Amino acid sequence: MAIGVVKFYKAERGWGAISSPELPENLDVFVHFSAIEADGYRSFVEGDPVEFDYVSGRQDSFRFIATRARRI
Repeated sequence: MAIGVVKFYKAERGWGAISSPELPENLDVFVHFSAIEADGYRSFVEGDPVEFDYVSGRQDSFRFIATRARRI
């Protein structure tokens, strides 16, 4: 799993972005609430340290999509 930080998360819309030094420069990973591994309400807060798996793909302006993500 890659390590990163939640850049922003829009809880009302259920998605956000994760930045990581393991990604190409200036690119972030799209994360949807359905990819978050947590009990109950699944959400992140800006600055949360996370580990995540991702795939190459398109979601709006993002080139990578998280398939699993959780706080560390």
